[in-house]
Amino acid sequence: MSDDDFDVHGPHDHELEHAAASAAHDRFASRIAMTTALLAVLAAICSYLAGATQATAALDKNNAVIRKTEAGDQWAYYQAKSTRQSLMELGAILASPDKTAVLQAERDRYAREKSAIQDQARKLESESDAWDRRSEEQMHVHHRWAQATTALQVAIAMSAIALITRRRWMQVMVYGFAGLGLAVGALALLQV
Repeated sequence: MSDDDFDVHGPHDHELEHAAASAAHDRFASRIAMTTALLAVLAAICSYLAGATQATAALDKNNAVIRKTEAGDQWAYYQAKSTRQSLMELGAILASPDKTAVLQAERDRYAREKSAIQDQARKLESESDAWDRRSEEQMHVHHRWAQATTALQVAIAMSAIALITRRRWMQVMVYGFAGLGLAVGALALLQV
C-alpha cells in the first residue's frame, strides 16, 4: 500500500482473499470443526468419569482388604480360644477331681466366646465380599468409560483426516466412531 491510499494488489493477495472468503462459507470444514470440538468435550468428560470410577473401585478394594484383614484377626482370635478350650479339656482329664469342675467351666466359657468371635469373623468376611463386588462393578464401569473415551478420540483423529482429505466417507466414519463412543458412554452411565 502506498502513502497515497492507493492499493496495489500482488498476484497472491487475490488468491488469499478468495481462499478466506470460501473458507468462511465452507460447510464441510465448519461441520467437521464443530464436530471435533464437541467430541473433544465429550471425550474429556468420559475420561474424567473413567478416572473417577477407577478411584472409587480402588477405595472399595481397599475397604475389602481391610475387612478381610479384620476377619483374619478374628479367626486368629478364634483359634487362640480353641487352643485354650482344648487345654482346659485336657486339663480336666488330667486334673484331680476337685479341679475338674473349674476346668470344665473354663472350657465352656471358651466355647461360648468362640461362637461370638466366629460370628464376627463371618460378618467381616461377608462385608469384605460385598466391597469386592462393588469394586469389580466400578472397574467394569471404568472400562466402559475408557472404551467410550477411546472411541471418541479415534473419531477426533479421523475428523482431522477427513478435513485434510475432504472425503465424505471419512466424515461418515467420524460420525460412526462418535456414535459408538456415545453408545458405550450411555452403557457406562447406566452401569451396564
